[in-house]
Amino acid sequence: MWIIFLIVIGFLIYFIVQAQKTKDRTPTQNESSLDILRRRYAKGEIAKEEYEKMKKVLEG
Repeated sequence: MWIIFLIVIGFLIYFIVQAQKTKDRTPTQNESSLDILRRRYAKGEIAKEEYEKMKKVLEG
Protein backbone atom coordinates (compact mmCIF):
# COMPACT_ATOMS: atom_id res chain seq x y z
CA MET A 1 0.00 0.00 0.00
CA TRP A 2 2.80 2.41 0.90
CA ILE A 3 4.60 1.70 -2.37
CA ILE A 4 1.56 2.77 -4.40
CA PHE A 5 1.24 5.92 -2.30
CA LEU A 6 4.93 6.78 -2.87
CA ILE A 7 4.62 6.17 -6.61
CA VAL A 8 1.61 8.50 -6.81
CA ILE A 9 3.49 11.20 -4.87
CA GLY A 10 6.47 10.75 -7.19
CA PHE A 11 4.29 11.23 -10.27
CA LEU A 12 2.73 14.35 -8.79
CA ILE A 13 6.13 15.86 -8.09
CA TYR A 14 7.32 14.96 -11.60
CA PHE A 15 4.32 16.62 -13.27
CA ILE A 16 4.64 19.75 -11.12
CA VAL A 17 8.31 20.10 -12.08
CA GLN A 18 7.51 19.60 -15.77
CA ALA A 19 4.76 22.22 -15.61
CA GLN A 20 7.19 24.73 -14.10
CA LYS A 21 9.75 24.07 -16.86
CA THR A 22 7.11 24.62 -19.53
CA LYS A 23 5.94 27.80 -17.83
CA ASP A 24 9.49 29.19 -17.89
CA ARG A 25 9.84 28.54 -21.64
CA THR A 26 6.77 30.43 -22.78
CA PRO A 27 7.52 33.80 -24.40
CA THR A 28 6.61 36.91 -22.50
CA GLN A 29 3.89 39.30 -23.64
CA ASN A 30 6.36 42.00 -24.68
CA GLU A 31 8.77 39.72 -26.58
CA SER A 32 8.76 40.52 -30.30
CA SER A 33 8.85 37.99 -33.11
CA LEU A 34 12.40 39.05 -33.94
CA ASP A 35 13.45 38.44 -30.33
CA ILE A 36 12.04 34.92 -30.49
CA LEU A 37 13.75 34.33 -33.83
CA ARG A 38 17.10 35.53 -32.47
CA ARG A 39 16.75 33.31 -29.41
CA ARG A 40 15.95 30.26 -31.55
CA TYR A 41 18.97 30.95 -33.75
CA ALA A 42 21.22 31.42 -30.71
CA LYS A 43 20.05 28.10 -29.27
CA GLY A 44 20.81 26.37 -32.57
CA GLU A 45 17.20 25.42 -33.25
CA ILE A 46 17.35 26.90 -36.75
CA ALA A 47 20.14 27.23 -39.33
CA LYS A 48 21.60 30.52 -40.51
CA GLU A 49 19.85 30.34 -43.90
CA GLU A 50 16.48 29.74 -42.27
CA TYR A 51 17.17 32.56 -39.80
CA GLU A 52 17.97 35.00 -42.62
CA LYS A 53 14.83 34.05 -44.58
CA MET A 54 12.56 34.45 -41.55
CA LYS A 55 14.24 37.73 -40.57
CA LYS A 56 13.58 39.17 -44.05
CA VAL A 57 9.93 38.16 -43.83
CA LEU A 58 9.49 39.70 -40.39
CA GLU A 59 11.28 42.93 -41.26
CA GLY A 60 9.73 43.35 -44.68
